[in-house]
Amino acid sequence: MERDEYYRMAELEAAMWWYRALHAHLAADLAGLRLPAGARLLDAGCGTGGLLRYLNDALPGLAPEGVEFDPEAAALARQKSGRPVVVGSVNALPYAPASFDAIVSADVLCHAGVQPGQAWAEWLRCLKPGGWLLLNLPAYGWMASAHDRHVHNARRYTASGARAEALAAGFAPVRAGYWNSLLFPLMLLHRLTSGTKQSSDVQAYPPWLDASLFAVTALERRLHGMNIRLPFGGSVWLLAQKPS
Repeated sequence: MERDEYYRMAELEAAMWWYRALHAHLAADLAGLRLPAGARLLDAGCGTGGLLRYLNDALPGLAPEGVEFDPEAAALARQKSGRPVVVGSVNALPYAPASFDAIVSADVLCHAGVQPGQAWAEWLRCLKPGGWLLLNLPAYGWMASAHDRHVHNARRYTASGARAEALAAGFAPVRAGYWNSLLFPLMLLHRLTSGTKQSSDVQAYPPWLDASLFAVTALERRLHGMNIRLPFGGSVWLLAQKPS
């Protein structure tokens, strides 16, 4: 990403409703896997470390660590999370085969610098047999906007498309769906009217608006936990397992 986007992420990811919702959503899904104590968890493309810190606090029984392509972002992530972070690419992860019990990757496969075929192969290689892969991806190619240009997103996904890629890469079983569904009409309106905006959508919101948006995502997260889901949304989630 652009340097200013990394700095904006580092400043806002602990407070902005979108990041807080994303981190809580991913942590809840990981908690549902009931990984063994001390399980090794990789945040693949950890950015400036917000998710890594959240997982370290929310799932104290696990051993999270990160890998990040940008050296400066990796240093920020290491400082912010207090966890091991190495510099490397998801196209060629610097780990031995079968190193991790689970891998999480949030809005990374969509980046221009990522080669999807290589990333899927590397995730499969680095997971232990029976290990889990959890992804978050931006939804729908027709939703591409100025935000995508600023953060260098080259592709967006549907749930069925992401699932097909995971199956083709050798993962099974694979489940995928959408979230950020309740706010999707507002997201769609915003994206269609953002035009040639000179920055990404990562920004500080008025406290009342930020709290309101996060409350909607919290309601949806409760519904998600009850397996009540809508067939559309602003983001795709995918959960896949490496065959034993």
